[in-house]
Amino acid sequence: MKFTIQVNDGPYQHQASDSAYHFTLAALRKGHQIVRVFFYHDGVLNGSRLISPPQDDRHIVARWSQLAAEFGVDLVVCVAAAQRRGILDESAAQGLAVANIAPGFRLGGLGQLVEAVLAGDRLITFGD
Repeated sequence: MKFTIQVNDGPYQHQASDSAYHFTLAALRKGHQIVRVFFYHDGVLNGSRLISPPQDDRHIVARWSQLAAEFGVDLVVCVAAAQRRGILDESAAQGLAVANIAPGFRLGGLGQLVEAVLAGDRLITFGD
């Protein structure tokens, strides 16, 4: 089965990001394909490399980055929602001091969500 995952909540806002991560990891381990994970609304905060949880807490952003590195999962952060929340890559930084998108993530538009939905068998949304 081919899944497209949409994450709408920030990494420490609710359980949505944790649930999406664990679902995605379990699906990959069972041999399913993840077409794309699309982060939208406050979910784009999952793509910030500036997230720095306490040492005794889980590091959700690092988990997503590791998943991308290990399985080649396409992690796309909605560019419009990201810019509104200060998440930038090199091209979007436009002269600002630093790009702050986490490793394994990239900016993209809603068209990439639509494309992934059409390519997959199921869209699973986590968060409001």
